[in-house]
Amino acid sequence: MPSPFPGMNPWLEQDGLWHDFHQAFLTGMRDALAGDVSPGYYVALEEHVYIHEPPASQSRFVGRSDLAIVGTSEFGPATSAAVMDAPVYTAVPVPEPMDVVRESFIEVRNSETGFLVTVLELLSPSNKQSGYDRDAYVAKRRNFLMSDVNFIEIDLLRGGPRMPIDELGKCDYYILVKRATERTRAGVWPIRMRDVLPTIPVPLRAPDPDVRLDLQTLLHDVHDRAGYRHRIYRGSPRPSLATDDVEWADGIVKEYLAQPAE
Repeated sequence: MPSPFPGMNPWLEQDGLWHDFHQAFLTGMRDALAGDVSPGYYVALEEHVYIHEPPASQSRFVGRSDLAIVGTSEFGPATSAAVMDAPVYTAVPVPEPMDVVRESFIEVRNSETGFLVTVLELLSPSNKQSGYDRDAYVAKRRNFLMSDVNFIEIDLLRGGPRMPIDELGKCDYYILVKRATERTRAGVWPIRMRDVLPTIPVPLRAPDPDVRLDLQTLLHDVHDRAGYRHRIYRGSPRPSLATDDVEWADGIVKEYLAQPAE
């Protein structure tokens, strides 16, 4: 069944679900765009890979011997290999395993030349939380905003600080479309909890027109195909909803779950 909410579904923002939704939503966008941009362009899913090595303070001590035997002699150090002291057992800390984080995004490229035309990013919690991943993403984002590549950024997460955007105003989510031909301005859609997700333009290269991407229809399709109805509506959404949205959202979910599954 499609999502019961008119716009973004706050139950999809949970940490344990987001990676699955993120991948499914991007795959759906890739599939929706591919037919509209071919044969002049192709659409590919690519990955950012972040490797986190733990600091020395997080090294884990894994064991120690019950008894360290140190050979001694009342006559001083042994001089023959036959009577040398046994090697001393030493326990050393080993680092925690490296944490590898993979984040998918979409590229649209010219089919003939392979030149990058448009990048589409769907933000994840690691992009928004303070730390190396956010710093790396913000640096890459800045490069795209200043480049001759079209750049689309979709934030469907209420948690974490927003990316730097002037004049965005108060909203729960947003979508930014920066055209390569407009160096100092970008289009932005501020979205509130109860708003329908928009159909957005995906710019290509002149003289080719934009293609359109219906985000709300895509979200409903992902919700249906993934069977989220049977797995995500336990407890309250995280992050918590604003006070004036709690009763509204709970009512929608209760009515939805009372309906027979299709």
